[in-house]
Amino acid sequence: MTYYPEWKDDVGCLALDGDDGLILIDPLDPPRELGRPAHVLLTIHWHARSTRDAGAAHVWAPARALRALERRGVEVTHPVRPGDELPGGIEALESGRSGELVYWLPGQRALVAGDVLLGGPLRICPDSWIGKRGQPAVREALRPALELPIVRVLVSHGEPVLSNGRRALEQALGQAPSAA
Repeated sequence: MTYYPEWKDDVGCLALDGDDGLILIDPLDPPRELGRPAHVLLTIHWHARSTRDAGAAHVWAPARALRALERRGVEVTHPVRPGDELPGGIEALESGRSGELVYWLPGQRALVAGDVLLGGPLRICPDSWIGKRGQPAVREALRPALELPIVRVLVSHGEPVLSNGRRALEQALGQAPSAA
């Protein structure tokens, strides 16, 4: 979590170091000691924050967010669609929100959400953030993620879920928790 003056609150951002080099997800003032990332992944255009300053050779972002990112001065080198495989074995998933993706990090057994899910407790963002399709579209889009062995749900706003992530996601989607 890093303090973000625009929100006057802490927001989540991630760094992963692996076979594909350093990967930042929704970066915000990454510590210099991390070094220059090979890749930046964005969940949504609002989280472009420190992308330009990070100096990554590869910027991956939702294909439906390209115009908004261009207006923010961010050059996307790899437009991403649900189902795409990304560096580090990360997979892009539909969020139910136009221009936003969630990411599955299989090595960490973590689901990463930008704005579509909020933490503390885990819940779907307000309808005013989603648009006319509303929370039912988000529930439908995120339901397939329940097939994943989710341990953690890492969010940008609020407290992350660090254990029992699948159960927390079931509850956020309004489903009865499974025995698993």
